[in-house]
Amino acid sequence: MSARVQPRSTPDLLLLGVSLVLLVLGVEMVYSASFVVAQQEFNDATYFLSKQVMWAVIGFVALVVLMTLDYHVLEKVALLLMLATVAAMLLVLVPGMGVASYGATRWLKLPGPLPPIQPSEFAKLALIIYMSHWLARKGARVREFTYGLIPFATILVAVTGLIMLQPDMGTSLVVVGTAACIFFAAGANLFHFVIASAGGVAAFAYLVMSEGYRSERLLAFRDPWADPQNTGWQTIQTLIALGSGGTTGLGLGASRQKFYWVPNAHTDAIFAIIGEELGLLGTAGVILLFVLFAWRGFHIAFRAPDAFGRLLATGVTCMVLVQAVMNMAVVTNTVPYTGITLPFVSFGGSSLLVCMAGVGVLLSVSRHETVPATVARVREPARPFQPRQVRGTVAASGTGLAPRRRTRARREA
Repeated sequence: MSARVQPRSTPDLLLLGVSLVLLVLGVEMVYSASFVVAQQEFNDATYFLSKQVMWAVIGFVALVVLMTLDYHVLEKVALLLMLATVAAMLLVLVPGMGVASYGATRWLKLPGPLPPIQPSEFAKLALIIYMSHWLARKGARVREFTYGLIPFATILVAVTGLIMLQPDMGTSLVVVGTAACIFFAAGANLFHFVIASAGGVAAFAYLVMSEGYRSERLLAFRDPWADPQNTGWQTIQTLIALGSGGTTGLGLGASRQKFYWVPNAHTDAIFAIIGEELGLLGTAGVILLFVLFAWRGFHIAFRAPDAFGRLLATGVTCMVLVQAVMNMAVVTNTVPYTGITLPFVSFGGSSLLVCMAGVGVLLSVSRHETVPATVARVREPARPFQPRQVRGTVAASGTGLAPRRRTRARREA
């Protein structure tokens, strides 16, 4: 086996297949979970479906473009992407530019008929690209306190602070979790990493307790039935939806909880509708798809040819996993409630576009991954038998059976 390596030309087809299965499942479940609300509020049962299909097509185009693009190009535009995303998040806070919904201003108006976008979603991917480039350049010096941890924490706090001003706790947690994974994979000092993690937990605990509605969610997490008509309503209804599905579910489209019982059934709580309609088997299937996604994503990171590729693949994989785990944990009341979408599956144009673009980046890295080059062992051609003289016997051509001593000599040869 040779030590040389060679790039592969085809992308990781299993990762592509898993992503497309999640995408198709998401389109189907968005329609199933939303047609009641869409018909009642917009007089069009396909209102949310048509928008999701549009974003799915745009996302697939982004996937193909980024898949065919050499991912090293992203290094050259990493800073530009980060600055553009920060500028967009600042514009969201400008009166008249941001679009408010459910008490939060997270969307940015675009000119003309274009739908609004959520810059904080794009900040996830932009931060992954920038952090991967920045940390790859630092190399082993990332372990230094002043050269590694302090700049890393400063950048992360600045981006997270802009997201929290919207406010958006769920996206902030995903951004911090993803950045921490990249920092750890880059070779951060373990002691520094533990200190930073403790500081982050303390900061989020303060943010939770400083806002009344967040502390109410914490109380609802501990005992949702203490206030079933108010703070505990969403948690109770999602648990009812999951429990109603049993093992095989009520059937696709047969959910009862989507009839205004579960708030945001087609976005944050879509995993509960999957459990109600497709049962335990359906939710287990979704979890398995994300496990496969994690396997292929980390496999790509492991075989990436350089530090930037490794950190880039690790960041995108962790972004999807952290968000998926958080969404499913919220729906099952494993963690306190926070609004966050299920990657590829929930309704949401910006979220879907970022996930598909992230897969495109992963596939680009997979096209350049290094694999051991198999080198065929070249054997020397067998030389024809040449009879030779053995003591006491001469083997001549044309003779019949060789003497016994001659045969023993041949074996010894």
